[in-house]
Amino acid sequence: MSQNERNKLIKKLEKDRGSTVICYLTSLRPGIPASMAEDQVRVLFDHLLRLPERPVEKLDVFLCSNGGSGTVPWRLVSLFREFSKSFNVLIPYRAYSAATMLALGADEVIMHPFGELGPIDPTVANEFNPKEEGTGRSLGISVEDVQAYVNFIKTTVGITHEDELVQAVGILANKVHPLALGNVERFLAQSRMIARKIMKTRHDRFDDHVIDEIVENMASKLYFHGHPINRSEARKELGLTNVNDASEEQERLLWELYCAYEAELKNDKAWNPGADLQSMSAPSSGGEKEKEYTLLHAIIESVPLMSRYETKRRFREVPIPNAPPGQTGIVEQVLTQEWTHSEASEAEAEQESSS
Repeated sequence: MSQNERNKLIKKLEKDRGSTVICYLTSLRPGIPASMAEDQVRVLFDHLLRLPERPVEKLDVFLCSNGGSGTVPWRLVSLFREFSKSFNVLIPYRAYSAATMLALGADEVIMHPFGELGPIDPTVANEFNPKEEGTGRSLGISVEDVQAYVNFIKTTVGITHEDELVQAVGILANKVHPLALGNVERFLAQSRMIARKIMKTRHDRFDDHVIDEIVENMASKLYFHGHPINRSEARKELGLTNVNDASEEQERLLWELYCAYEAELKNDKAWNPGADLQSMSAPSSGGEKEKEYTLLHAIIESVPLMSRYETKRRFREVPIPNAPPGQTGIVEQVLTQEWTHSEASEAEAEQESSS
């Protein structure tokens, strides 16, 4: 679907909602690295600067993401509050982790029947984290996994003696660097602090004890970071009173627009460069098999402007020293990584100004 065709859908959604809509999506495509990140805040600011007035009466953010940096939601909520009298989030499908944090700060969250929120417990990565064997890639540590290990020792196994508990924690510290464990605690505290600050920006002001209960439920009591929260559970079990069902027309528009982005991001097609290289014939001139890809990681779009974050990558199959014959490895080279921006067409702009 072209930019102009998506604009027509966005305008229909704006008319139905009586709002200005900005679409913010990170790739859900299997195998593609994509997350909410600091560079996206700057791009969203460019879109906010193009709003017809400041503040607009009603700003809707069409949101779809698996999450990302825990500080991004606070920066975005602060910006959205600067540029709107009412800030809302529209969820057609998945808004996990940091995306859920962003939704916690909205005056209203409109959820499609297929829409999902998720827990806000962070997964922490730093230089002290354990490494994956073979690749050396730093592994993320789930805050809830660490807490679950301690609870398992104390509750399930029934170890309560201080010396035995110290020994159990020592076993964990031998596998995971103590500074990485300390970082886990710091990130959990930060996640809860940001969630509280975000919720206090909402128009339906909650008492502190209500906010604390919601944050505790979202951060620690769902047990599994991938737990999908539907709109009924969000309202009835988690106390998210800002969550509302999409109307019949909004359901249709939200899903049609999501499907357009799903096709653009290729969310329904797993990306596997290793399998691609294996299926290729060896070059007739000899040498190594290689293939280049242009990957789309994030989209930010409003009626005046379309922004895309893409990387161009080259993958090459190479022999592994001292490995059995036929066993190869893959070398990845990032050639370019950048945001590109395209204005609405002149015809579209003229139509907008005359309407």
